[in-house]
Amino acid sequence: MSLTKLQFNPGIVRETTSYTNEGGWFDGDKIRFRAGLPEKIKGWSKLSANSFLGICRGLKPWVALDSTIYNGVGTNLKYYIEDGGVYKDITPIRATTSAGDVTFSATNGSSVITVTDSAHNVETGDFVTFSGAVSLGGNITAAVLNQEYQVDERVSTTQYKISARAAGTSIQSITVNGQIVASSVSANSSDTGNGGSSTVGAYQINTGLNESVYSGGWGVGTWGRGTWSSSVDLTNEAFKLRLWSHDNFGEDLIINVREGGIFYWDKSTNSGEPFSRAVALGSVAYNSAGDIDAGVPTLATQVLVSDIDRHVIAFGADDIGADGSSTGVQDPMLIRFSDQSNPFLWTDAIENTAGSLALGSGSKIVCATETRQQIIVWTNKALYNLQFQGPPFTFGASLISENVTIASPQSFKAVDDLVFWMGEGEFYYYNGQVQTLSCSVKEYIYSDINIEQIEKVTSGLNSAYSEIWWFYPSSDSTTNNRYVVYNYEDKLWYYGTIARSNWIDRGINRYPIAAGLDGFLYYHEFGTNDGSTSPESAITAFIESSQIDLSDGNEFAFIRRVIPDLAFPESTSSTPTVDLTLKVRNFPGSNYSNTNTSSVVRSQTVPIEAWTDQAYVRLRGRSFALRVESNQPDVGWRLGTTRVDVRKDGRR
Repeated sequence: MSLTKLQFNPGIVRETTSYTNEGGWFDGDKIRFRAGLPEKIKGWSKLSANSFLGICRGLKPWVALDSTIYNGVGTNLKYYIEDGGVYKDITPIRATTSAGDVTFSATNGSSVITVTDSAHNVETGDFVTFSGAVSLGGNITAAVLNQEYQVDERVSTTQYKISARAAGTSIQSITVNGQIVASSVSANSSDTGNGGSSTVGAYQINTGLNESVYSGGWGVGTWGRGTWSSSVDLTNEAFKLRLWSHDNFGEDLIINVREGGIFYWDKSTNSGEPFSRAVALGSVAYNSAGDIDAGVPTLATQVLVSDIDRHVIAFGADDIGADGSSTGVQDPMLIRFSDQSNPFLWTDAIENTAGSLALGSGSKIVCATETRQQIIVWTNKALYNLQFQGPPFTFGASLISENVTIASPQSFKAVDDLVFWMGEGEFYYYNGQVQTLSCSVKEYIYSDINIEQIEKVTSGLNSAYSEIWWFYPSSDSTTNNRYVVYNYEDKLWYYGTIARSNWIDRGINRYPIAAGLDGFLYYHEFGTNDGSTSPESAITAFIESSQIDLSDGNEFAFIRRVIPDLAFPESTSSTPTVDLTLKVRNFPGSNYSNTNTSSVVRSQTVPIEAWTDQAYVRLRGRSFALRVESNQPDVGWRLGTTRVDVRKDGRR
């Protein structure tokens, strides 16, 4: 009997059939390749026990001058700053009423309160904080009313409904897995008042959608492309998945609701508790005299701070009108930039470097990213290079390529001077010129994407392993539940299933951080388990080879023994176990007719790691495949070169 080494080409290949891909890997989940060999990916753990509201689709880490590490967290409902594991709500206020503009009414036995405000402009799901109200006379006390509430139902242009809850419970403190939970308070027969004449309502910017909606018009909210809190009619586009762009200007933060307002959070005014809310960028003085620039853009598709020259750049911004004020009407192809080192001065003059330029190819700017030497800008048709030129034009744009696509505003990732992105049917990279990226799983991935939710595709850099991750919704899901990975050093592809809506690389933070769909942030490449459960649970990971045959599949093979070659790095289980499965079939199109699974158990770790030395099997078929799988907690594994005892066994 001879021992045959099972050596496979690294990476997963799905562009051919399993039989044609002999000598390669055909399927897997939660694995990666290192030095050409597969291993289970590491685990994840909650950043903190606290959760946030909504689905996070924007993460931004930065460090303040006092060395405090912050993470900006933008969701479809709010914007937070994560500070020491606590999510501090800095969502901007769009409108504050005059005293007495808001009144309340309650019904005996019900926790539902009807709020009347003739100009509320809220939608279901929006947030408002009341102050100055007095008791309605019974259970609905002043303390019950004077809190933050989420709107349960928009009744009309003048009324909406909220649910009364116990006094002294902030929305952030009563969330579980990103959902609001609180004991309700029901009105009694004495609750006949209206809250008094001093009630003030502070309305936060309208919340955004958690799903892309395709329709013939806006019709799905009030926060859009137009003047502050106005609606706009745009035909046959997806509206309006809430996405954020944000960048730090020194220790401060500039925040943009995609195709909405631009806001500023000042660290120097937020040394105490609680953090104050971000304010409109155009409301901040640009000099020590307190002057305000009326030309600051009020709308943008994306904001970015150019690290090289310290300009704030707004892509898809509104222009300055004849009166010197920003028009509030978005030009989706216009790029505007502030004065150098001054994010509050945007009106161009001889003595500053503020200005604007318009791109020509396409109908709207989709996104932009900064590399070491330039800024790359995607429109819905082309790719541009934006570079700092100095006076008098400040920036210049050059067309790089036309007829390129990008899947979503967050489906790109820059690595030094390289840029990788997912397009609509192709993966691309830019290294001075645009090229398609050869992908061994392209058809498998693109045949499984939910096109109607493609705006949710997000990318992440995992620099420790030279990987670009793309998270996407599969064809049977409306949320990101799968991923595909490109290893740009080894030029390999693999994929799997993890539900994540955003990702940032390690660097400022010790580990990569990803946003789950449950209201938590997670440290990745951390431990070996799934930290979304309590206690932590096992991560099921596997890899399966393509079929292997003897003599071009003419003869049967008989397998009687398998000799595993494994390591168990970072395993904390006393007996970590991995299952090796051999399965055979007689024809490429038939089902596997017989399988045999052997558990490989580590028996010794010092001085030399040892495990199950051999396992006896009895399998017969024209071709066979190897599957390696683990579903035990506290287990990490790396596959070496497994050998099988195999011989020819005739043609019948």
